[in-house]
This record gives sequence, structure tokens and C-alpha cells, in this order.
Amino acid sequence: MNSSLITVPNGLTFLRFLGIPLFIYLTLNLHADGWAIAVLAIGGATDYFDGKLARAWNQTSRFGELADPAIDRLYIFAILIVFLIRSIFPAWMIVALIARDLILGILTIYLKRAGHGPLRVNYLGKAATFNLMYAFPFILLAQSAGALGNVAYVLGWSFAIWGFALYIATGITYAREAISQIRGGHVISS
Repeated sequence: MNSSLITVPNGLTFLRFLGIPLFIYLTLNLHADGWAIAVLAIGGATDYFDGKLARAWNQTSRFGELADPAIDRLYIFAILIVFLIRSIFPAWMIVALIARDLILGILTIYLKRAGHGPLRVNYLGKAATFNLMYAFPFILLAQSAGALGNVAYVLGWSFAIWGFALYIATGITYAREAISQIRGGHVISS
């Protein structure tokens, strides 16, 4: 693991972080959904490439391990709040997704206090985030009229339903694993 904080993968991670306030500004202040979708696409690309490059160039870092999933959560939170304000996504789904992350955040604090490291993200957890991050731009694009909006609606909700189900399911798995570790039990494998 690389101890240097200044690497190309970490730079991509930071660039992705800067996209969060830009996305919020574009969607809420300017209603420039096309540009907001571009920001999400760039965020998705940097999310993919930061990990790929870190492994390929042997530039993995503790910062990257912690920042990458944290920025994913911040992106999802920001998008959900924007979608709630603009009435794009059902409130109950937003509450469930945010509650999942809040519960896991609290459990992470308890894990740290019990002397454990953060939970390791598993394949299904990555797939859940992947599906949601694909769903959100399509759902935003579905706000436009016409054939493109209709196709985006179908694609967006297809990804959203799978992403939501996986996100909640992996949240339960992560919570069980965290509780087991806090109680001093063995790690539950998935």
C-alpha cells in the first residue's frame, strides 16, 4: 500500500468529491439537468478509474480505501436530497436508503470503539452502489419530455429497483457483520 497521499487515483477521488456541490448547484439553482447528468457521468467514471488505476499502478492507499466509499455515500445522499426537494423519487425510498447509511455509520463508530477497522465493502455492496449510481442520471433524464425521457424512465427505474433491493440487503448483511464483530463473534462471511 502506498503511503503517499498525492497520487493520480486520489486526485480522481478528490475530483469526484468536488462534483457533489456542483451537482447540487446545477440541479437546484440552475435546473441544468443535462449538465448535472454530465457531472454524475464524470463522477461515475472517476469512481471506476480511481480504483482501477490505484491497483494497476500500485498506488492503493488508506485514504483511497476510506474516501472512496465515503464519497459514494455523500453522492448518494446529495442526489437523494435533490430528488426529494424536486419530488423526483419517492420519499419512503429516500428515507430507507438514508436510514441504511445512518445505521451503518453508527455501527462503524461502535466498531472503531471496540477496536475494529471499518467494514470491508463486498461485491454485492459495490453492485448496489453501481446500480443506484446508474439509476440516478437516467431518472434525472426521465424528467424531460419525449422518447428519450421515456426510455430513461424505464432504464432508470430498472437500475433503481435492483439497486434499492441490493442496497438494503447488503445493509442488513453489513449490520449483522458489524454487530457480530462488536459482540466479539466471528465475522459473518457473505
